Amino acid sequence: MTAGAISLDCAVFYRHFIIINGSSFYMKFADLGLSPEVLKAVGDSGYDTPTPIQEKAIPYVLMGRDVLGTAQTGTGKTASFTLPMIDILASGQAKARMPRSLILEPTRELAAQVSENFENYGKYSSLSMALLIGGVSFSDQEAKLDKGVDVLIATPGRLLDHFERGKVLLNGVKTLVIDEADRMMDMGFIPDVERIVSLMPPLRQTLFFSATMSKDMRKLADKFLLNPKEVAVSPPTATAATVTQGLLTVQKAEKRPALRKLLEHEDVKTAFIFCNRKKDVDILFGSLNKHGFNAGALHGDMSQSHRMETLEKFKSGDISLLVCSDVAARGIDVNSVSHVFNFDVPSHAEDYIHRIGRTGRAGQEGHAYTIATKSDGKYLDAIFKLVGKEIPAIEIDGMKEISEEAAEISAREKKPSRQSRQKKPRSNNSEGKNDNKIRDATTASKPPRSKKPRYQKEDNDTPVIGLGDNVPAFFNIPFRKTATK
Repeated sequence: MTAGAISLDCAVFYRHFIIINGSSFYMKFADLGLSPEVLKAVGDSGYDTPTPIQEKAIPYVLMGRDVLGTAQTGTGKTASFTLPMIDILASGQAKARMPRSLILEPTRELAAQVSENFENYGKYSSLSMALLIGGVSFSDQEAKLDKGVDVLIATPGRLLDHFERGKVLLNGVKTLVIDEADRMMDMGFIPDVERIVSLMPPLRQTLFFSATMSKDMRKLADKFLLNPKEVAVSPPTATAATVTQGLLTVQKAEKRPALRKLLEHEDVKTAFIFCNRKKDVDILFGSLNKHGFNAGALHGDMSQSHRMETLEKFKSGDISLLVCSDVAARGIDVNSVSHVFNFDVPSHAEDYIHRIGRTGRAGQEGHAYTIATKSDGKYLDAIFKLVGKEIPAIEIDGMKEISEEAAEISAREKKPSRQSRQKKPRSNNSEGKNDNKIRDATTASKPPRSKKPRYQKEDNDTPVIGLGDNVPAFFNIPFRKTATK
């Protein structure tokens, strides 16, 4: 029995049935029940075969079911909810300040990526959209909300700012997407998310996605979801065969010189350079620019306009090196990245796979190098265990120069500041000892102070009048005796 021999509704059910039972038979997007308008937009983007998470999630979203999804960034998760949402929102009309659907993202970059998905896949649909993220003018965002939007994409903080101003109402939301829930928990956004959900109607469709599904994540999902359908894509545990990996072990002070040597020796076209902390991103960015490298930095403390400008320069090739952290790099999809450098070993083994997965895509050759110190042993062991093999050790020419430069860096960092040099410590030389002797002699020439008890009774034979010396004077005035009759 084929889909052509039955009605359209039955064909959609049949396709869903095949997917639900785990047999995709090389499913195409056309087999998922999406509208012709969405399929045309997907085709224009060059896709015809869904990823596993799309294949599993899209049918349930179209059915109106709550979905609890486990999938990493980079698995096509965004399209798994944007494509069916476009069809779901095709009927209906938005009201001023009352969005019909809401997508919550933990970072500005991820929110911007989702908005690009809606623009690409919804270009044949007449849906309105607003993006609420920090670093952008409130007035521009309010103007879109006043017109009414079908899709609202927001970070929790900026959405609550608009709600406090009375510029947005959430009692008309029919579809809610909580994306990257584990990252939201790591960034402390869960209280804001809980408040936002409390402002929505209880009867709604909720799609909850997380890269990991811990006990805390499941408890949180139980608060928001009603009889959800669980879909999961196992996180990748292997690296692409097209990526050449290498591990360089150095002293801590040698990391920056070693990275510059790698950049000089390798044929680097574009590269991600990952650090674990925002502070280190700034330091490394300044060091690379100082030594003449064409680098840019990306972290959460930058203004949104500056971040978007840096991303555009990196995508266009005006910047060849992008120094960033894992959180800032989430949502950045750049093709033809030749190299990935782990300036810091990631503290989570899964992040290693995601980092180096940004190079060697679509069968292209890629290179991924990690700079480690002896203190990174436990993190490296976790990576080796996850990928099932060790990262090949490498050596580079010029280690002598690297060691010498590292020694200079250590000397500069240990050199006391001007203020600390002005403070002279107590001298222990003979001159100081003589000063102490003079001080002791001067002290000895003075007569010793008499140590008198704090409360010493003085011997005094004067009789006490009245109640003693510590009473008011009028008590001591003598009085006359009066004659009695």
